Amino acid sequence: MKKKMRVMTEKPLNAETPIEALRTWTTDNEVFFKRNQGQIMQRPIKLTTWKLSIDGLVKHKLNLSFEEIRRMPKVEVTNTLECSGNSRSLLEKKASGNPWTIGGVGNAVWGGVWLKDLLTKAELKKDARHVSFEGFDKPLGKAGIKFIRSIQLEKALDSTLLAYEMNGQPLPLKHGFPLRALALGWTGANCVKWLHKITVLDQPYEGFFMDRVYRVFQKGEDPKTGGVVKEINIKSIIVEPANAETLPAGIVPIRGAAYAGEAGIQAVDVSVDDGKTWQPASLIGPQENYAWRHWEYLWEVRQTGEFTIMARATDTRGRQQPETANWNVLGYGNNGIREHAIIVQIK
Repeated sequence: MKKKMRVMTEKPLNAETPIEALRTWTTDNEVFFKRNQGQIMQRPIKLTTWKLSIDGLVKHKLNLSFEEIRRMPKVEVTNTLECSGNSRSLLEKKASGNPWTIGGVGNAVWGGVWLKDLLTKAELKKDARHVSFEGFDKPLGKAGIKFIRSIQLEKALDSTLLAYEMNGQPLPLKHGFPLRALALGWTGANCVKWLHKITVLDQPYEGFFMDRVYRVFQKGEDPKTGGVVKEINIKSIIVEPANAETLPAGIVPIRGAAYAGEAGIQAVDVSVDDGKTWQPASLIGPQENYAWRHWEYLWEVRQTGEFTIMARATDTRGRQQPETANWNVLGYGNNGIREHAIIVQIK
């Protein structure tokens, strides 16, 4: 029986993937993590009436139907998507927000069109610098604040997909049907769902979710002065065995996933003695840009007792996962080795 997702809030729906579902290279759509700021519509919009508008600093405003988008050159890209606050609850010092463990991440094969192809069709004006995305989900709360995010034009033209398929199926309603922006290798906060409007700007979009929420800042600081949450940090997670599991002596498979946003994974090392010594793990499974690498270390254990297991990743840019995460008010980007350690009992 498939383990249920851990639901943190119902309105808006926020639920994380069970650890068992992270053991496969692609994550099943049904249990792929859900992160929302607004209310999900009960029924999917009719494709015959849906339009994608592109306006702002363009020479030709566009209103494209779903069929017009599907007639454009299709691409399929594997991309690991992570919630900005994933692993927040593992921080030693409490941070604000949903208490994600390691299940705010998933890997999927996405099908769609390159955003750059649409922007080329619209013809950018010389002062174009940023691109904002707006979905048609309804805001919750009296303030009625829409979830609108923008990214730099360079990212929009280089590696941003407009996805209408997920793991070979039409994009599920809970994941943004009929169209979702995917800034590849960047956190989910930059990947607006239920997309219906793209606006080209000369500066970043100014709004609550750009200026007050998805920023890395410390207590007493103005959130707007903090760095914008963008690329996914280098990170490794252990998905087998489970934390606090009791195991027999012998060969114990230690398995997990490692990812680094726009970079690839060069190596993963495993420690079974609380970081005193490290051994190389084997990278297994497909190797694709923007996608995680699964890894495995077969631990031959003969003695009994309690053991602290840790994993650390090194990416293709030479960056190594830090021993501990950099704390911030909203707990974004927790990629610390120690925060992701597990303890097992051998009997």
